[in-house]
Amino acid sequence: MSEGETDQAPGTQADWPLRPWMLAALLALAGLAVHFVTDPAGADLVPRRAALAAALVFGPLAFAFTLDRARWKEPLVFAGVVALVMAGIAWRASSAGERHADQAFWVAAGLVAITLALPLFQAGFHRLRWRTAYDRTHFHVWTDAISGAGALVFTGVSWLLLVLLAALFSAIDIDLVEDLIDEGWFGWSFSGAAFGAALGVLRNQLKIIGTLQSVVMLVFSIIAVPLAVALAIFLLAVLASGISVLWNATESPTPLLLSVAVAGFVLVNAVIRNADHEVSGNRALRWAALVLALAIFPLALLAAISTGTRIAEYGLSPERLWGIVAVAVAVAYGVAYFVAPIRGRMAGWMDRVRCANMHLAVATCVLAFVLALPLFDFGAISARNQLARLESGKVAVDEFDFDALRWDFGDAGRNALAKLARSDDPEVAKIARATQSQEARPYRGFEDNNRDERLANIRFEFADEALREHVRGSVRGNGWYCDSPCVALDLGTDGEDRRKVAIVENGNVQKLSFDLGKAVDDSPTGAVAQDEEAAIKDMENTPDQTAQSKVEIREWTGRRIYIDGKPAGQPFE
Repeated sequence: MSEGETDQAPGTQADWPLRPWMLAALLALAGLAVHFVTDPAGADLVPRRAALAAALVFGPLAFAFTLDRARWKEPLVFAGVVALVMAGIAWRASSAGERHADQAFWVAAGLVAITLALPLFQAGFHRLRWRTAYDRTHFHVWTDAISGAGALVFTGVSWLLLVLLAALFSAIDIDLVEDLIDEGWFGWSFSGAAFGAALGVLRNQLKIIGTLQSVVMLVFSIIAVPLAVALAIFLLAVLASGISVLWNATESPTPLLLSVAVAGFVLVNAVIRNADHEVSGNRALRWAALVLALAIFPLALLAAISTGTRIAEYGLSPERLWGIVAVAVAVAYGVAYFVAPIRGRMAGWMDRVRCANMHLAVATCVLAFVLALPLFDFGAISARNQLARLESGKVAVDEFDFDALRWDFGDAGRNALAKLARSDDPEVAKIARATQSQEARPYRGFEDNNRDERLANIRFEFADEALREHVRGSVRGNGWYCDSPCVALDLGTDGEDRRKVAIVENGNVQKLSFDLGKAVDDSPTGAVAQDEEAAIKDMENTPDQTAQSKVEIREWTGRRIYIDGKPAGQPFE
């Protein structure tokens, strides 16, 4: 075994007095460079600058976590690879613009890949491959997490102290510290120096952190007992009542199920430790770990069923495809943990779980790296799936999500929408063209399941069919219009030759303007609404209104709206 490998083995890290100073200087310079790259006189973060910033953040951080007194060449190479990977992902994400819709997932995949690669590199996987000792990898996973979290806390405390000092000196008219805080370059440099110094001190104390790791895992292993009992009850209840009880309880069970599965994964590993001789002899803890290990698979399976049900109902989207990836990883871990106790009839199941951890960590790292590369276009895959669902009649035209093609699938979705705009089906073509003209995405999170009812609530007090269609388009695009019976009144033409219409609902008046020369726009921006101040004034007079109410315009030294003979809103002339 080489000296470099020995230096990274658990329990052999030597104190290096210069480490805190070196890491503080390294990360301070990196922070300063990030400032000048990202904000030179307020310049936009173009792809080149985004790539440089990512390289300057993640490269030095990787070097700081892996640098040792007798081992700097391999960490430097590793840091260079990390910098190139994250720079490439940042370049791709920042240059995508509106051509893609899942850039955040590319960055997340890159972060997952380098986070998993870090302890594998520290344990010498690049040299030993599958001969890498599990205890080394597990040791570095925990010490990296603890030292990184500790450095972040120290950085936060340092900033708090600095702010207090600035206030203290400002009280005697010395504004030097306060002025420094306001400088962007100082903030980046100070944060880098504080984080680096704290990380250096903590990396010098890995033996103590290793002891702290044991304490943390002991606490976690205690938590495993109540969680195991709760999960056993939960799974038995689902088995007895059927999966439908879960769907009825929450609209998004998948994130909840995956979160609990991750918690079970962490607690299982807190109990089984690095080797069998480290495992507690407490039978309750051992049985809790077994129950949690067996429970991960059914939780992941329920998440997979939930995701599959949603896809069957709504089709694919980039977010759901990334969800499939997450569920697939969870299922892989679940199967491995479920099979481990069955093989050999319980004998050595913990060792098999540790072996699975190593193999699945490498596989997940590779998968995340591949998904961060420009090899797959989830937007194009989703758009093809949505078109196939519409063309096959699996989803009705009035239930099809045209907005998603316009806003959520990137260029592939907009190309699919353009194809629908040329459709032989006049209704499909009409809605597609209206969606193409949207300048902003309709409010997300509002499930407009009563659109037809809202349109049926409109009572028109004018015969102009072109103007009526524009009003319908505005009501279709604004889910808060006409939830109750409403009346549309023609107010004539404004100074810019736009047609003015009043929507009267529940005694409130909303004035809109339409350009009849433009195509009907179903987006919320398709009509020009009255200004906010006028809308507030209109709400000061809100007579009772029913479906049978007489809504009219009367002369009143000008004109205003009346409901059953009572004035509503403010005079508009």
